[in-house]
Amino acid sequence: MRCIRFLPDCVSLAVLIVVAVAAAAADPAGTPTTAARSWTADNGNGTYSNPLFYEEFEDPDIIRVGDDYYLAGTTMHMNPCVQLMHSKDLVNWELVGYCMDKLDLGPAYRLERGSVYGRGIWAPCIRYHKGTFYVFSNVNGAGLQVFRSKSIKGPWERNQLPGRHDLSVLFDDDGKIFIVSGGGSPYPIEELAPDLKSFVPGVRHQLVGRMGEGHHLYKINGKYVDVSAIPGGPVDQMVAVADSIDGPWKIERMVQGESLGVTAAAPLRAQPNDRGLWLHQGGIVDTPSGEWWSVIMSDHGSAGRMVALVPVTWDNGFPLIGLPGNLRKAPNTWVKPNTGVNQAPKPAFIHDDNFNSGKLNPHWQWNHVPDDAKWSLIEKPGALRLHSLPARDFYNARNSLCQRPAGPESIMTIQLDTSGMVNGDAAGLALLSAPYAWIGVVKSAEGTRLQLHDNTGIGGGRRGGVPRPATAPAASTINPVTTGPANPPAHLWLRVACNFDTDKAVFSWSAGGKEFTPLGNPFTMTFQLTTFQGVRPALFHYNTTDQAGGYVDFDNYTVEEPRARGIEREIPLGKTIVLTSGADGSFLSADTQNNALVNIAADANGAVPQNSKFLVVDLGLGRVTLKTSNGRFVSAGENSVVLKDLAGAKPGVAESFQWINLMRGDTMLMSLTNHRYLATQTNAPGPMNVSATGPSAARKDGACFKWKAAE
Repeated sequence: MRCIRFLPDCVSLAVLIVVAVAAAAADPAGTPTTAARSWTADNGNGTYSNPLFYEEFEDPDIIRVGDDYYLAGTTMHMNPCVQLMHSKDLVNWELVGYCMDKLDLGPAYRLERGSVYGRGIWAPCIRYHKGTFYVFSNVNGAGLQVFRSKSIKGPWERNQLPGRHDLSVLFDDDGKIFIVSGGGSPYPIEELAPDLKSFVPGVRHQLVGRMGEGHHLYKINGKYVDVSAIPGGPVDQMVAVADSIDGPWKIERMVQGESLGVTAAAPLRAQPNDRGLWLHQGGIVDTPSGEWWSVIMSDHGSAGRMVALVPVTWDNGFPLIGLPGNLRKAPNTWVKPNTGVNQAPKPAFIHDDNFNSGKLNPHWQWNHVPDDAKWSLIEKPGALRLHSLPARDFYNARNSLCQRPAGPESIMTIQLDTSGMVNGDAAGLALLSAPYAWIGVVKSAEGTRLQLHDNTGIGGGRRGGVPRPATAPAASTINPVTTGPANPPAHLWLRVACNFDTDKAVFSWSAGGKEFTPLGNPFTMTFQLTTFQGVRPALFHYNTTDQAGGYVDFDNYTVEEPRARGIEREIPLGKTIVLTSGADGSFLSADTQNNALVNIAADANGAVPQNSKFLVVDLGLGRVTLKTSNGRFVSAGENSVVLKDLAGAKPGVAESFQWINLMRGDTMLMSLTNHRYLATQTNAPGPMNVSATGPSAARKDGACFKWKAAE
């Protein structure tokens, strides 16, 4: 049951002010309050902005069944496993469930005699055939799991096949069932038996050519289509098309260097030459109206991998990301898909949980398989009780309850009662990663002590391995335990505030839930391959004396998203504004003598030229036209951008620009003539053009602008 609460008592006054201001500023059109508090891609004006979810969602695969869309995503070592989402419009999604409550395939899955960090279940393929939903997903070292159900909500039956890497399944129209897999050419294409419980012996096809991994296999208009991603961060996605499953396959680059402005380094540390993190793994789907779209993934630093919704254009028989005139690139903001459904903005993830319903918020996941005898929502009604289990440290602790943190900033707060702790117990709020960090209470014979543990300097080790000390670390890289007050109140609040623009997290605590005091230095969050996930806020309780210990009661978990809606969503419609280049600070300006749009160097005294003021005229669907002080309109020509006298006529396509907001207040203007962007030549004042194909990751290429209201 989803628990939605608004302004909890345990949020500090400063946070309340930030959230209230953001919600008020971002809700001029009556957007539901939850959509103002929590990230939703829907802008409420007929457009959407990426990411689709501003939190991790890995390895997306998507299908349409009638008028409904279903999305499956990786869950790795978390339980329940294989996340399933539903949508009617491709923009607003809701969680409908998981394929399996517990991925219990041996002791390591239970954090007993090992772990499956960074492994577990991954890269699902979701399909629907003759009234049944199917999900295929591999488990490292265990095999290919085949789930089936008449309902997307389950219950799901399961059988297991020999493992296949990054597979995809196609139910062909002649009754055959093909499965493609692998990470290198030639890619095997095998046949599955009709009952999906074995492979057809001796039958093998293959796809030859440079593709990648993370396959998505389709049959579209009689053609076989395989989409796959080159492994890595700044990498592209490929597509292969053939008339026959035996080939020959023709291969094209489907995405090329599209970062959507996502940086490789933490955004506030990005350098001008930052290549960014590119869109490179996802499936495609059509709408009843004939449009094609992709839900596709890219890395987002310590927050983990996120997905974007981008249009697909068919070109010369290949489905390519992007719009005509600007293929293999994608707009960060675009018109919502034509699905026949007009839905109001609705966040996919509301993370709060007061533990009153008798069920956990379904967005919680356990780190590895939990011991159900050691947690309860009924022993103390209205609270989550965690009994401690033996563990040498947090990384090996069972029954740690996790969620994904929201970006670009989120503030997680939990209330806890430690009066049931015994000697050797440690309990609190953590960020699960490698390295990890946590704030909590430790119980010893001398009493209780508030502590911060920061394991920076502990190397990630191999994928799925236990973190190990880094080789010859500097003395300052392995942080000593930061000690807080001795014998803190048994009833207290813990908090972690994550900023993914800086990759920094600040832990703090409060005795009364009003004023919070930081403990220790900010923790540097990282993305690594040990857990193969972004950081995860976690509630934990373990005992270091090699025996079961006491209990702790957790209550009122809240997640604040100060920037869920703010300047990133604002379009200054009806305002007179000034636009400056993010690359060199130059002004966009009207050259009234030559009727051209130019950029001019910034004045050393900061003065704004009169010709650099433009009225933003609303054209609907997030589109604008810019009107100069002398009544002319900015108009995109073939080789230049001119100022045009419309003589009372309405602005046309040449005068229409899609207003595109990136995060952190950067703005782009996409011309509807060629779906490219208004741009300056960096450090070279002169005529403007509409030739830019997209933003650079650091936004220093002349296509990204800052705006402010003209005085």
